[in-house]
Amino acid sequence: MKKIISFVFGMCVCLSCYAGVDKTLVSSAEKYLNSITGLTGNFIQYANKKSDTGTFSMLRPGRIRLDYDTTPIQLISNGTDLYFFDKSLDQITTVPLTSTPAGILVRKKIDLTNADIVVTDTTENKTTFSLKMNIRDKAGLGNMLVKLKKKPVKLNSWIVTDATGNKTEIKFSDLENKTNFDKDYFQLSRHKTTGTNHGDDFYD
Repeated sequence: MKKIISFVFGMCVCLSCYAGVDKTLVSSAEKYLNSITGLTGNFIQYANKKSDTGTFSMLRPGRIRLDYDTTPIQLISNGTDLYFFDKSLDQITTVPLTSTPAGILVRKKIDLTNADIVVTDTTENKTTFSLKMNIRDKAGLGNMLVKLKKKPVKLNSWIVTDATGNKTEIKFSDLENKTNFDKDYFQLSRHKTTGTNHGDDFYD
């Protein structure tokens, strides 16, 4: 549970860096992210020399769900808050979706140039390109690298580095467009709440 919470909290901030930013790549990423309504697929997570697999779903605006295959953890955002559900304890911890850059994927409008998300570096090769991001005025606390495939542009992976240098990588596979999720798919069916902080209108 602590590793999962550390992973998402670590996503909320980024180190300032001074490499070049290709505005064309930023624009391409922004256009792609704004074109998505819903996605579903699989993922592999690498962290602390261990790996885990699971399924990933998102529906804009505001909804995310990650189910782990071998860890009794479920991550769900219902549009306002992000819930960390420990099934083994029947316990939930809650944080604002805005506390993680993963939240930019499900905002009603994704702005990578003028909002609170700052792109500090871009790189590319023949098949992929990457954007390093931070939340404005949160320097020194970590960074997030989002990698996208080219031709067509598609989400590939992200790597989160926290303030201590620990990295968590999520690689996506078999992503497909989907919007017809069940009505309660992004709702927790049972939990005990241990902490709550409400989200905001980025996800309205």
